Amino acid sequence: MESAKTLATLAAILFIILIHSTRINSFTETPTAYEVLEDYSFPVGLLPDGVVKGYDLNPNTGEFSAYLNDTCRLIEGGFQVKYDPKITGFISNSKLSGVKGVSVLFFRKWRNISEILRHGNHVHFFSSVAAEKFHIRDFDDSPLCVWYELQNEYLLEEQK
Repeated sequence: MESAKTLATLAAILFIILIHSTRINSFTETPTAYEVLEDYSFPVGLLPDGVVKGYDLNPNTGEFSAYLNDTCRLIEGGFQVKYDPKITGFISNSKLSGVKGVSVLFFRKWRNISEILRHGNHVHFFSSVAAEKFHIRDFDDSPLCVWYELQNEYLLEEQK
């Protein structure tokens, strides 16, 4: 009878250890840059799909750097957008400020997007010369880098 109690106690201890180690492992996994955006109430579609290779974030100050594989250009909402290989700024709930590395083609000149705010169901983009508002559902999915993909396809064709 005593050995049955000991076995039950040992099983309970192992079960508790298993539960706690699972929780610890799930908390120590680094979230993706897309998940970090969601943590700050932004949609994942602010970053292009599949080209973000890493990021740094200071949770105390909100200072961040996101690293892309290469320069990424795409068309989003009728605008040509360019992402540099390194994007920096500050993030807080519903606000990206001091943004560097994201530009929009406006009247034939690339203009830096310096701030992005979320207000309810809208995302507001600010540059030195203009501001634009979009519905948040426009950013449910991350856009594809059209020129980046075409460049890679071209390089693949050259290697054949």
